[in-house]
Amino acid sequence: MSPIVPTPARAAGTVADLPIGILMLDTHFHRFRGDVGNAMTWSIPVQFKIVKDARPERVVEGGAEGLLEPFITAANELVETGVCGIATSCGFLAVFQEELSSALPVPVATSSLLQIPLVQQILPAGKRVGVLTYSSDSLGPRHFAAAGAPEDTPTVGLPANSLFRQYYGDRHAKGDFQVLEAEVVAAARELVKNNPDVGAIVCECTNMPPHSPAVARATGLPVFDVVNFIEWFALGLKPRRFVQAAF
Repeated sequence: MSPIVPTPARAAGTVADLPIGILMLDTHFHRFRGDVGNAMTWSIPVQFKIVKDARPERVVEGGAEGLLEPFITAANELVETGVCGIATSCGFLAVFQEELSSALPVPVATSSLLQIPLVQQILPAGKRVGVLTYSSDSLGPRHFAAAGAPEDTPTVGLPANSLFRQYYGDRHAKGDFQVLEAEVVAAARELVKNNPDVGAIVCECTNMPPHSPAVARATGLPVFDVVNFIEWFALGLKPRRFVQAAF
């Protein structure tokens, strides 16, 4: 009888039970609790890795040109540490969804925009998804196509002269949480006012989750952001265990 040769398994990572690795843009601003880059945001273990030179303006205004290989390299390094899935810290990175999924051995969720088709399915008839974004001038058909979303999805962004754009664009502005929140809420109200058929809001920007509760209160609509998306993603990678009571 021939000896049984075991099938080699994928090499174990450095750490165990780490569901999510998050690829971070190269920024220097303070991240509030609720932001994708604040460790206190998460109810799950996450591992961060900065992608050097992936500056906000290069990813948003520059279309992430020339950054695919650095993102693939950084993602593979996270996989080697033991993460089970990869996420990113910018919704505009939806443009890399197909390429990262093809290049990596673990599932990838590049952008909150990937939620749009699912959210659309759960809305009442006649309602559609609207998107709040960092910059509506930069968010376009390429991003929606990569996310499997309709090209005509209603979108409102923050004004170019807003504190939100200055602060999260890493332009050395001083962050004022109340001002930032007021700007996001104003954009949400504009989205709903201009598009009365919007039945739910998806926040593209990964800096918006601290303001999701305020947006929901102001609009009366469900709000889906990157934090609840990544936590949903992580629960699929590492399902909760339920201790059964005797009966």
